[in-house]
Amino acid sequence: MARYDRAITVFSPNGHLFQVEYALEAVRRGSTAVAVKGSDTIVIGIEKKSFVKLQDPRTVRKLCQIDQHIALAFAGLTADARVLVSRARLECQNHRLNIEDAPSVEYVAKFIGGVQQKYTQSGGVRPFGVSTLIVGFDADGIPRLFQTEPSGVYSAWKANATGRGSKTVREFLEKNFDEEAVKTHDGTIKLCIRALLEVIESGGKNMEIAVFQFQKDLRILEEEAVDEFVKQIEAEKQNEEHQ
Repeated sequence: MARYDRAITVFSPNGHLFQVEYALEAVRRGSTAVAVKGSDTIVIGIEKKSFVKLQDPRTVRKLCQIDQHIALAFAGLTADARVLVSRARLECQNHRLNIEDAPSVEYVAKFIGGVQQKYTQSGGVRPFGVSTLIVGFDADGIPRLFQTEPSGVYSAWKANATGRGSKTVREFLEKNFDEEAVKTHDGTIKLCIRALLEVIESGGKNMEIAVFQFQKDLRILEEEAVDEFVKQIEAEKQNEEHQ
């Protein structure tokens, strides 16, 4: 294997690009991020890491707004994500300037996936150690959710997770996601928080929850509001156990 993991452009005999797989490993070591698409709401949940006492936590963000109607959460290397976010923002501005219309969510996901793919087949560079969850609304008001990976693959989802706890969270979502659960605004928020609670300790201080609605600004819930939802979820769990 040692001969094939030194160069990004060389396939192993088994068809592997080891540098891309190593980039995926960097994603798996990143903070957990989850996104759930409701009927008219998209909720993003991000695991908060503990900060150094003297550090300003506002300068460490795993959630970025790309355009008025599109946001991005990521797991992996923050510096790599910053480059992708900057390129995506510039592409959105170019699209508005040239087409005189806002880009669709899939257009942005395809663009970011394209940038990531270019860095898997060029010499002298390495793949982006980032996986993104891209959320937003198209012009018709339909919520959209896409994931991109270091290989450049992008795909649409109803709910998904990335980062260190993604496997556990995805299994939870597969069991508990249904259209009835996400019909309401609060139901979508609760499902996202419940999924995140599978891999982190209970409490609003350990997670960041953002809510996105059509033609409205991205809203990050206050810690007190998240704690209130956590209390409701725990009360519902206790009621189910007693029944």
